[in-house]
This record gives sequence, structure tokens and C-alpha cells, in this order.
Amino acid sequence: MSIGYQLDDGIARICIDRPEKLNALTLAMYDELGAAFKSAAEDERVRVVILTGAGERAFCVGADLRESIPALARNDIDISAWDIAHLKSLNIDKPVVCAVNGLCMGGGFEIMLATDLRIAACTAQFSLPEVSLGIVPAGGTLVRLVRQIGFAAAMEILMTGERFSSEHLLRVGVLNRVVAPEHLAEAVAQLADRLRRLSPTALKVIKQAVRELGDLPLQEAFRREAVLGQLAFTSADARRGLAAFAEGRKVEYY
Repeated sequence: MSIGYQLDDGIARICIDRPEKLNALTLAMYDELGAAFKSAAEDERVRVVILTGAGERAFCVGADLRESIPALARNDIDISAWDIAHLKSLNIDKPVVCAVNGLCMGGGFEIMLATDLRIAACTAQFSLPEVSLGIVPAGGTLVRLVRQIGFAAAMEILMTGERFSSEHLLRVGVLNRVVAPEHLAEAVAQLADRLRRLSPTALKVIKQAVRELGDLPLQEAFRREAVLGQLAFTSADARRGLAAFAEGRKVEYY
């Protein structure tokens, strides 16, 4: 298997592990990645998910074109078969943190956009080169990118096919943080540990709200926000957290 999966103390670590090929995804690896995401989503022991790529040269350069392009040209596969791997047809109601080192291109960029929080090495490089090949990044990016950042910045990334630095993507809002390569693993681990200690219910409601409310008319969105908020306010996590606050002690969620 070329997709690693490890669960330790509430943190599921998913690793795209094909460094000799810049972590390019074979068709089988897409299935494995989708299965790993599904396992993390369904396992109640998992509080946080970390997604990363093996080695220092690449996070992921997307699909292995030598395999996928001929298959697509023959109409042997439907790109919707990759929907789970791109988190288009699967909701993970837990924080998903992406650690990016080296090249992040094509489908790798698209998978990164499906995560919640992204930390990259300052040496990482990013590109959506599909337009130069006569294709488009349809693994969720045509929907996600312009919703996540400004129109002009999104169109530049989508339409030019150029490579962009970590600093540029931090500036336009694709990334949360940029660190030195030697500090990447530590920064991601610290963030994951912080998230692991927070209320699973509150985090789940936040993710659900972000998915559902953005396209609703304002008053309808407010009404739905109140419903979702009530779920959190009346939860066992809320009772535990508020009691700990009142008693001046540190809260622990189980």
C-alpha cells in the first residue's frame, strides 16, 4: 500500500507514500486515500486528521499521468470515482490538517484545498498546471478555490498554470502558516495536539455550519446557525466545558 494510515492518541496520520515518484497518485492510491479518509471519518477514536506526503521533495504532484490520462482518454474511468479522495462526497466532521513540503501540484493541490488547516514549508511550491495540458482541475477546485480566496487571486492560480511560492499562497489566503522545512512536522503536531484537546462537538458543529450556511439567504442562514448553535450549547461537551470554567479548572473532553 502507498497510503499510510496510523492512529495515535486520537490523531490519525494519513501519508501519501510514494516519494520516488513525488507522491504521484496511482488509480489504486486514489482508492486507498479515499478508504483512509473514510476510516478516519467513521472511527470515533479519531479527533484530528493529519494529511502529509512522504519525503522532502513533494507533498503530492497529483495523479500519475502516465496511468490516468490514457485511462481517461479511453473513457475507462469517471473522475467522480475520485470524489472520496478529494473529499467531495465524504464529510469528515473532525479537523483535517495538511502538512505541505516540496511540490504541491495538480491533484495534490486539490486535495490540500479539501483540508481545513494548512501549514507549508517555506520551500514548498504550488501549481495547478492542468490548463497547460488542455484539462481542468475538477477535483473540487473549480468550486472550492474561488470560495476560499478572492476572485482575482483564484483566477490567476487557475488560469495561468504558473508555480507559486508558499509566501504568495499565505498572502492570498490558501495557507494558514509557513514555516522552515525543519519545523514543519513540529508545527503540524502542535496544532493537531491543540485541536485534539478541544470539544469534538463544537468542532463538528463549526464544520457543519461552514458547509451549510455559506450559500443560504442571510435570514435563513441566521435561523440555521441558531439551530446548529443550540446543538453545541446543549451538548455534553458544553456542560463539561462550562462547569470546568466555573470551577476554574482545565477541561478535558473524552
